[in-house]
Formats: sequence, structure tokens, C-alpha cells
Amino acid sequence: MALLESTNSSFGLEYSVHLCPSKYSTEVSSVLPSADLSKLLIVPTCQRSVMDLVQTGEEVDVEKDRLLERFMVWSETVCKILSDQGHWADFIDPCSGLAMIHKDSQQVYSEVEALSVLKGYKTANAGCCKVLLHPHWGSSVYPATMFTCAPLDALLSAIKQAEVSEAVLKEAGLSKQT
Repeated sequence: MALLESTNSSFGLEYSVHLCPSKYSTEVSSVLPSADLSKLLIVPTCQRSVMDLVQTGEEVDVEKDRLLERFMVWSETVCKILSDQGHWADFIDPCSGLAMIHKDSQQVYSEVEALSVLKGYKTANAGCCKVLLHPHWGSSVYPATMFTCAPLDALLSAIKQAEVSEAVLKEAGLSKQT
């Protein structure tokens, strides 16, 4: 169930907020065994890529690194704000599929499967891999996920705070307006 439909952040991420569906709880609990699933909010994000990320080569690798770094700075900042307020929060490293803060599992989280379940996005096969197809961007998309047990208003406040933080603004190539 979506608590917040797709929203575009000022930082270049499209995100939504979902309660953990019961049919997906086994998957999530195997990746995040310390999370309280009754309070868990799943925050899938998508970034539009300047190229089709199914392709290979140096340009694609550089683009993936750029999008990874943007997500990592954003999610680290949001999770720190939430953690400092006493809320459980974590995010998935899109490269490994592993949780970055609570490392009590080595189970891999599938970003593609998550967006298929939570948002109904279509997928396609590219060799032996499943590829996410964003409804507007096709396979020019970089998915990544954050989680928290914070109330929705605390999460949205943390996102707003993160998006004006120095680290996030620097990653976005922006500067703080004084």
C-alpha cells in the first residue's frame, strides 16, 4: 500500500513510500531481520539515466557510478537524520544488494523485484538478468531503496532536511543559498 505516490525530489530522485505488503514480508525480513515489519516503510527510488543502463561500456559505468553516488549521499543523510532521532533506518547498496547499516544478513535485496511488487513496474530479461522498465524512462533508470520504521511525517521531514544539507547539495552540483 502506497502512503505517498511518486514524488520528485529536488535532488533528482523519484521516490514513493510504502507499507511492507504481507506477500513481500518474507523477502524483506530475510534482508532486514532487525526491522520491525509492522512499522516498516519502504522507500523505493528511481533516478533517470542519461542513457540506457542495459548497455555496457565505460560511459554506462560512469553513469551508474554517478547515480550510485547520488543515491548513497542522499540515503546516508536521510538515514543519519532518522537514526539521530532514534528511528531505525537503512538502505540497500544497489551494487551488492546488501543492507548498508544493519549488516545482520547477507541476503540480497532485489531492487527490480521490489519495484515490480510495490509499484507494478514491468520487467524484461537482458541475458540472465531481469531489468526494470520505468513507465516513462524505460530501462534508462537506476533503482535503489531505503527503509525506515519512523513515522511518515518524520521520514518526510528528514528527506526535506537532507535535501538542503551541504553534502547532498554538493553532490547535486548545487550550493546553499544564503
